[in-house]
Amino acid sequence: MEWKWHSFAVMTDTKQQGFVYLTSIMDLFSRRIIAWRLSKTLEAKWVVECIEDAKELRRITQPLVWQSDRGSQYVSVIYLEALDKIMPSYSCSGSYAYTEVSKYMSYYNERRRHGSLNYQSPRQYHQAFVSNSIRRTAIVA
Repeated sequence: MEWKWHSFAVMTDTKQQGFVYLTSIMDLFSRRIIAWRLSKTLEAKWVVECIEDAKELRRITQPLVWQSDRGSQYVSVIYLEALDKIMPSYSCSGSYAYTEVSKYMSYYNERRRHGSLNYQSPRQYHQAFVSNSIRRTAIVA
């Protein structure tokens, strides 16, 4: 079996510590995150540490296909050295990351319930607000 891993780095706001980068490695077969790092910078060394952790955790003995975007950390010399026998594959202009973020945004807007929105999704809350505004406008007119 040929294992495929995907690595991506995203910036996220921790609220307490400000913006940080989350670098992670996902097993595309199970969608499990097998290694990750939080950092203040977007340097190749964080990806290299993730690669080392993932290889140790999974005790890989066969070649892998490694997918990532074309960010500078994924084309650096130390990154390519860390891959060793892993074959790199670069996604076209971050299309995989875009797809994953798009899925999450759809979930977040359509289904994720928020306590601050009376346990409705953002879409449900917005639709209720618009419907009530239209009714109020019709009554006033």
